Formats: sequence, structure tokens, C-alpha cells
Amino acid sequence: MIHEAAVFQLADEAAVRAFTLVGARDMDSVLAPLFDMPGADQPLPLRRVLAHFAYDEAWVPDMLAGRTMDEVGRDAYDGDLLGDDVHGGITRISERARAAAAGVTDRDAVVHCGYGDVPAWDYFWQLNVARTLGAHDVARHLGVESPVSEELARAMWEGTEPAADMWREFGVYRKEVPVAEDASWRARYLALTGREDL
Repeated sequence: MIHEAAVFQLADEAAVRAFTLVGARDMDSVLAPLFDMPGADQPLPLRRVLAHFAYDEAWVPDMLAGRTMDEVGRDAYDGDLLGDDVHGGITRISERARAAAAGVTDRDAVVHCGYGDVPAWDYFWQLNVARTLGAHDVARHLGVESPVSEELARAMWEGTEPAADMWREFGVYRKEVPVAEDASWRARYLALTGREDL
């Protein structure tokens, strides 16, 4: 398994921990936008946040297998993937995604994303950022501790800090927040993204 896929395991597990804390009474509460990029810059009810995660996650095995969206069928994962068992659905879909990621040994294998072809390592960093920040923001929205571990935060900081300006240009990261030199890895990574570890 390549390094980026190993980070995905951590990020995905963190996301599942946070998302399965969302109770029925929380589903209509509105989460502030995760990103500032077009299409992801609107506040959404948590039910829609989880539905989007499930849709994105469902594509992971096909993407990592080198299939195109047309080969799979662009509407293959449309509709309600979670149904009445939201937590169970998230868990099952995520287990399949992590199993597929564990089998990736070629960093440069081509992934056919909807916007174009990218190497596997690049695809994983997109997944990893979305899952790590989604896990943190949902947890904080619910008033519980962030599930982003020091191991995950360090991997995310080391993997994305060299290209942080690019992530900001895309509207994924925000203006960096100052932190103390002895700050935890979680505080450092969140600061890199424009968040504070409150």
C-alpha cells in the first residue's frame, strides 16, 4: 500500500467516527461550508453532507481500479445510498473504499476523475483533505472532540504543506492561522487550513 493510501485509511476512519455521531435530531442542522471553492461553498444540512460523502466514497473502488465514469455508468451511485440506516450505510461504503485503497501499490496509476486523469497519489490527497477536514468540522459542529489524531494530522501537514498555496488558490484551504512553535500536529495542520484547534 502506498503512503497516500495509508493516510487515506486514517482520514477515512476519522470521517466515519465523526459522521456516525450524527444523530437523527442533528440531520437538519446546517454545517458551515467546508471549502470556499465553487460548488462546495454553501452551508448544507448534515444529511446532505453525509449523502455527498457516501456518493464520493462509493466511487473510490471504481476510480482506484482504473475505470472511467462512463464505464461504470455516471448515474451508478445516484440516489439515496444511506436509506434509513445512515450509520450502517456509511460504515459499509467506507469499508469497501478502504479495502480498495489498501490494494494500491502504484503511486502513478491513472485515476479517471470526472474532470480529467490524475495519478493515484494526487487523487488520494484530494480524498484525504476532504475526509480530514470533514471529520474535524462535523465533530466540532456536534460539540465533540475532533477525531483527527496526531498521526493523521502530521501526515496531512507533511503531505500538503509544500503545496498549501495551491490548495488555497483552489479554495480548499483558507488563510493560515498563526500557531505556537510547540503546537500539536493537529493544531498545526488545522492552522495550515485556516482553522483553529478549539
